[in-house]
Amino acid sequence: MAQETIVSFDTVSFMFENDHQILDEVDFSVRRGSKITVMGQNGAGKSTIFKLILGSYEPTSGSVNVVPGLTIAIAPQVTPPEDRDLTVKAFFEKYFKEKVYDMGKRIDDVLEIVNLHAPHDRIIKSFSGGQQARLLLASALIQNPDILLLDEPTNNLDPAGIEHLTSFIINYPETCIVISHDADFLNAFTDGVLYLDIFTRQVEQYVGNYFDVVEQIEIRKQKENSKNAKLTKGIQEKRDKANVFAHKGGKMRAVAKRMRKVAEELESDIVEVRKEDKKIRDFIIPCQEDLSGEVVKINAFTIIQDHHPVVKKAAIVVRKSHHLLLTGPNGIGKSTLLESLATGASKDAIIGENVRVGYYRQDFSTLNFEHTVYQSMLDALETAAGGPIEERLRSTAAGFLITSALINSKIGTLSEGQKGLVAFARLVLQKPGLLILDEPTNHINFRHLPVIAQALDQYTGAMILVSHVPEFVAQIRIDEVLDLTK
Repeated sequence: MAQETIVSFDTVSFMFENDHQILDEVDFSVRRGSKITVMGQNGAGKSTIFKLILGSYEPTSGSVNVVPGLTIAIAPQVTPPEDRDLTVKAFFEKYFKEKVYDMGKRIDDVLEIVNLHAPHDRIIKSFSGGQQARLLLASALIQNPDILLLDEPTNNLDPAGIEHLTSFIINYPETCIVISHDADFLNAFTDGVLYLDIFTRQVEQYVGNYFDVVEQIEIRKQKENSKNAKLTKGIQEKRDKANVFAHKGGKMRAVAKRMRKVAEELESDIVEVRKEDKKIRDFIIPCQEDLSGEVVKINAFTIIQDHHPVVKKAAIVVRKSHHLLLTGPNGIGKSTLLESLATGASKDAIIGENVRVGYYRQDFSTLNFEHTVYQSMLDALETAAGGPIEERLRSTAAGFLITSALINSKIGTLSEGQKGLVAFARLVLQKPGLLILDEPTNHINFRHLPVIAQALDQYTGAMILVSHVPEFVAQIRIDEVLDLTK
């Protein structure tokens, strides 16, 4: 029974209404009890695969087959807007069609699994991003599904949360399909990989853990390159000889013709080498030119202890070229401090006058989802001075893999990873004096992260950063750390 195929895609193609094709005659299968990773570049269609399995999308052609009677639950990347004003109790109740009489106990049990303790009457939007990530995971687990779909589940989680989640997945007896860019997390439990190739729109299926698959892909590339090199050499030799024989005339012309035909046959044997995901171009975030003096002053901040606010004194001054890192566990108040600073809501954390702020929010709520990418970038560009607008905008967009086809799409239709790239492109155009970055690695393809880290390391303005990814932070110059627990 453990080897039974419970999900299969049979020559599945999928295309959005704007003729943007995501999948092209895709075939793969998932067996009961397996732990599968879905990989691919931002925008390749990973979340689309999930929506096809759930039945939220219908394939353009082909068939998606799920064994009848199986239950499926998904932990999405972000809390849906309509859920943010619900209480914890109402949030979990919505996943059941009928009244559950032991709901309180069920909620406590599932919150224990995700290592979160919360009053049932607390409002969802009052939780931190990391706590909301745990609630989203718990909302899937409380349904006890046969197939568990996890979309970037480590986003916003602190190290303790990731460790807890990893342990849970390893011990989960049912089928689990995970989208993630976190290599170490994936390697702990993966026994198979579905790789979405953004160039061919195909899905490659591999057996093994994450690092096994990376090695298999590299070996395959080397073999393909070696085979092509030999074929290219043979083709050139045949053509050179054909040219020699053709000049000799007579019967030799027939020999030359046969050699050219052999060369053409060899050309048809050349395979298309598997392309790597594209990486964004190196970039810099220009600093506001007239920046000077105290950019940010933090005299006090509020943390959350046992679900209650506690005010702590501070004496933090951030000037130009000063990089401040905020640390602390999920739910302590890091994002709240950043938001109160960016919005001017705090009297004890103040930004200097005329400082242009570039604010990267983990939920991308600084982006207008109804705007096109072009409109969004144009808005950012108009806050900064000078330069040929159209040329700068399109050149910057191209560096962040925002193609001419993508630039006229609405922000709301983009994948979360693509929204992140748009947010970074806006920062480049905006020329901020202060960067406020809340979990800037969330949703971003791991190939882009060293490029982003380098840009932040070289940023000459003031910067305040929150990140739970130590490998990312280690690549950035940090001048001061504010640990909210101390």
